[in-house]
Amino acid sequence: MNVIVVGGGIAGLTAALRADALGHDVTLLVKHTLGDGCTAHAQGGIAGVYGPGDSPALHALDTLQAGDGHGDAFAITALVDGAEAAIDELIDAGVPFDRLADGAIARGLEAAHSRPRIAHAGGDATGAAISAALTARVRASSVDVREGALVTGLVVQGGRARGIRTSCGEEMPADAVVLATGGAGQLYTHTTNPAGTTGDGIALALRAGVAVADLEFVQFHPTVLPGDEPFLVSEAVRGAGAVLRDAAGRRFMLDEHPDADLAPRDVVARAVARRAAEQAAPVVLDATALGASMLAEHFPTIDAELRRRGIDWSRQPVPVTPAAHYLMGGVVTDVDGRTSLPGLWAVGETARTGVHGANRLASNSLLEGAVFAARAAGSLTRPASPSAGPVAPHHPARGDAPGRASTDVEPFSRAALQRLMWEQVGLIRTEEGLRDAVARLHAWNAPPASTPESHEDANLLTVARAVASAALARTDSLGAHFLLSPALIGAA
Repeated sequence: MNVIVVGGGIAGLTAALRADALGHDVTLLVKHTLGDGCTAHAQGGIAGVYGPGDSPALHALDTLQAGDGHGDAFAITALVDGAEAAIDELIDAGVPFDRLADGAIARGLEAAHSRPRIAHAGGDATGAAISAALTARVRASSVDVREGALVTGLVVQGGRARGIRTSCGEEMPADAVVLATGGAGQLYTHTTNPAGTTGDGIALALRAGVAVADLEFVQFHPTVLPGDEPFLVSEAVRGAGAVLRDAAGRRFMLDEHPDADLAPRDVVARAVARRAAEQAAPVVLDATALGASMLAEHFPTIDAELRRRGIDWSRQPVPVTPAAHYLMGGVVTDVDGRTSLPGLWAVGETARTGVHGANRLASNSLLEGAVFAARAAGSLTRPASPSAGPVAPHHPARGDAPGRASTDVEPFSRAALQRLMWEQVGLIRTEEGLRDAVARLHAWNAPPASTPESHEDANLLTVARAVASAALARTDSLGAHFLLSPALIGAA
């Protein structure tokens, strides 16, 4: 079988390697260079190393609760049941997970996990270690890697995906196409995602009429360094004992949630934003109690970056702010990665498997990429089975029909789109703001796509319209979708 995989993070690399091992002819297309996506930036780790008193069932419960009950129990079971095998494969690929003196993998604790079950590599360099190991494996395999290849369209014939088109006009036929292009963090002014995270795979699917869902659920990471160079401070730091404080030095999270600083990300992010607005200054992350040697040993990447910026976090708290981090929704798939379009699979952050619900549990993203990419590769030659779960139909969002913008619409630019999404479709939303955003987004037309950047702009606009429309269609707050009611607006 001729297989095209689009994207080179953990999901794309895993899908390509597994498909190659199964004897398929695999071509892996990446927009820039292999290994430069979000995976290499992941600090926290990968969940699924179960110790005494822990189990896949407890991990599943934590996942469902963090997702505000919106997750798919069938998909979550597939995730946690596949964790051990996925982590074993990463070990076999050469990922050097941190270990205890007895040789066991060290298990870390992160927010909303009831047990320590997070595996790390290099302290806070887990994603980089995974990306390096899998990239080396791909380069040593028979996978045909093509870098600098921007996919701009799906070839659909007879109701089936038959290949892809690239920005240079090349059409490549395939028996199966696997989308693994990551999320869409560049929809927002402030994001932890690298510059190339422009929703490419989701835009390809939307233009082809493929089912999408849950695009209203955008996760904002609560602890990111403010400024022009956003840098994420891993949740694992709070898992190790760091706490959030306001300008008066108070641990304000104690008043917000029973789990305080280790509450689900959506809860912490909103609390951080709200407290910062109230005091007109960022809140701080206080890790001083952990000590300089512990911080340098367990979080070397963060430690080096903070010191580069002139911050000694062993002596002073660090200002932090929320930033767009992860998209829970995406292209709807079953647990084997199949989409509503035959011949098309989606994995990783591009996919909406249902495991994350309305808010992703920390360190489940790398696990999802590894587990479901392997399942997708194994299903390429198998017909869809009822045991894989249904692929839900797409129901057009109420906001798909645009209204009228509240003011004159400025000319389209990526910066203008990002500002609009940050202000109106961000961490805290209102119905009025969402209506205005939908109208403005539909009033814009992206410039003709003639360069890689202009293709990305078109993708961002396509995805932004879908995200804003989905948010407007959901009239109740759930997880990462927080809608401020008119009563609360009036009381503010």
